[in-house]
Amino acid sequence: MDFKNFAEQIPKIKNLPLPGRQAHYKLAPEMRIRELEAGKIVKKDPRRAGVMALFYPDEASQTRLLLIMRNSYNGIHSRQVAFPGGKQEKEDASLLATALRETWEEVGAIPEQVEVVREVSDVYIPPSNFEVRPFVGLYHRTRPFVLQPEEVDHLIEVPLIQVLDDAFLTSQILSTSYAKNIEVPAFYLQGYTVWGATAMMLNEIRELIKQVL
Repeated sequence: MDFKNFAEQIPKIKNLPLPGRQAHYKLAPEMRIRELEAGKIVKKDPRRAGVMALFYPDEASQTRLLLIMRNSYNGIHSRQVAFPGGKQEKEDASLLATALRETWEEVGAIPEQVEVVREVSDVYIPPSNFEVRPFVGLYHRTRPFVLQPEEVDHLIEVPLIQVLDDAFLTSQILSTSYAKNIEVPAFYLQGYTVWGATAMMLNEIRELIKQVL
C-alpha cells in the first residue's frame, strides 16, 4: 500500500477499542493460554519495556513495518525477531520515551521524526518477567537506518501486505524457554518466523489496521 495513503488512514485507529487479549490469544501457544486462564502465571513486580511498531516508506513509496533480528547473547530472547525497543531506564519519563529512545539507539530512527499514532495493549512475558507496552508509529523517511551492532544483527523490512494477509499466518513446532516441541502460532514474514510476544502484539496492531483500511 502506498505510504501516503496509509499515513492518512492509520490515525483512525486512535478511536477504536483495543482488541487486547482476544487478539493476543490468537497468536499465543495453547499451553500459555491455559496457564493464563488457570491463573498459574502471576506477574512478579515485572520490569517494564517499550517497543515501537514503526511503519515507513520504502524506495517505491510502499508501506513497510520494521522488525529486527536480535543478536546472539546469553538470554532467552537471543536470536529472536522483535520490534525495536527495550527496557525502561530511570531517566525515561514514560514508556513512550523508552520506546523512542531504544528505537533511536537500535536502528537510528530520530525520535522527533516519529509520528506516534497510539499505544496498544501491554503484553506480559513470564520467562523474562517483562511487561511490554507497544506503540504504533509512522516514520515518514525512507531508510537508511543505522543499526546498533551490539544488539541488532539485521533488519527485517516487512511489506504491509504480508502483515495483513492471512496467508502469512502459520504454526510451527518449536522449543521455547518453557517447553520443548510445542506447536506455536506465528507469522511467517520475509522468510522469518515471528512468534511469542512479538506475534501477539503484532496481531493486535494488525486487527486494528484492518478495520480502517
